[in-house]
Amino acid sequence: MESDLKSYMRIISGKSKGKKINFLKTFTTRPLKDSVRESIFNIITHSNLFNINLEKTNVLDLYSGFGSFGLECLSRGANNITFIEKDKTVAKILKKNLISFSSQEKAIVIINEIEKFLEREKLEKFEIIFLDPPFKENTYLDVLKNIKKKKIFKKNHIVIIHREKRSNDNLNNILTPLIIKQYGRSKIIFGKFLS
Repeated sequence: MESDLKSYMRIISGKSKGKKINFLKTFTTRPLKDSVRESIFNIITHSNLFNINLEKTNVLDLYSGFGSFGLECLSRGANNITFIEKDKTVAKILKKNLISFSSQEKAIVIINEIEKFLEREKLEKFEIIFLDPPFKENTYLDVLKNIKKKKIFKKNHIVIIHREKRSNDNLNNILTPLIIKQYGRSKIIFGKFLS
């Protein structure tokens, strides 16, 4: 597999604005584009459908890759981020990004399958849960079901999912989609867990 280290993605806003995010461009990784990230945070901040104060949030970043979403949260003052990434090489670069951003004290990087992480007996609750699974994978629906079952989300929460625009995943009985936006090939779903 061909790959090379790139450094042209940047933090959009906050204390780390303009800082570069290192990532390894391969056929299996798909970093979240700057323009898409900016739109996501505009919606988090300004939509009247959510009442999220980013500066007081605990964030769960699933399929986190090189951490572009979580790093943006940290730059904007999030309380803490839990990154879950199973690829050791990718997680190593994520940890380097955290060191570069001086954000290690507000972040936990768990190198494991998401399903294994969710098997833990004690899990904290999160205000923001972000999922960026591979476009061809729909097992993330089982992950959502497990998160809902475990109730690891606070009453005031938001679930954000990055999918391919043509995807038609069945979220019935799991999530209430509140906003759906398309950006090029990407589709971003904002929702809340059904009570």
